Amino acid sequence: MTIRAEQNRRRVSPLAVLPLMIFAGLGAAFYWGLFNNDDRLPSTLIGKPVPEFNLPPIAGRSDGLATADLTGEISIVNVWASWCVPCRVEMPLLVELAETGTVPIFGINHRDPPDAALAFLGELGDPYTRIGADRNGRVSIDWGVYGLPETFVIDGDGRIAYKHVGPFDRRALEQVILPVVRRLQAEDGS
Repeated sequence: MTIRAEQNRRRVSPLAVLPLMIFAGLGAAFYWGLFNNDDRLPSTLIGKPVPEFNLPPIAGRSDGLATADLTGEISIVNVWASWCVPCRVEMPLLVELAETGTVPIFGINHRDPPDAALAFLGELGDPYTRIGADRNGRVSIDWGVYGLPETFVIDGDGRIAYKHVGPFDRRALEQVILPVVRRLQAEDGS
């Protein structure tokens, strides 16, 4: 065999390596996704004013919820629905938090039948200062809601300071959400 033939035989085409490189890249991405514990979903609304909205109250309540209700003090906005199983999981913590008087909690009720929300609160407790009925889901979309429940911390100027996606547990409440509330209250002098 000549030297030239030997060199041609050893040369590997870049196209032959491409599938191997793609497979290795997909494997690395899968491995990272499998062991990455950061489940936060980004929100482009952090630091921005809450969206403009004006929702009517849920059946059985006299006060709805509007943008103007979310200025002047640090508050929490919780987006929930009676048909949402994870909402049931976090509701006892919301009721407990409301009883402490630490921060006002407002609710956006997402796409519920008119009487279902009131029945849900009658069963599990009502932590909300005001609740707006988002019957068609448009306001939730404007808030960037991915799924229910979602909880937002709002600063005194009516800007979104923090977003928690999914039901929160005691650890998330005490180690993440309430520290944001307390920091904002300290900055605000509340």
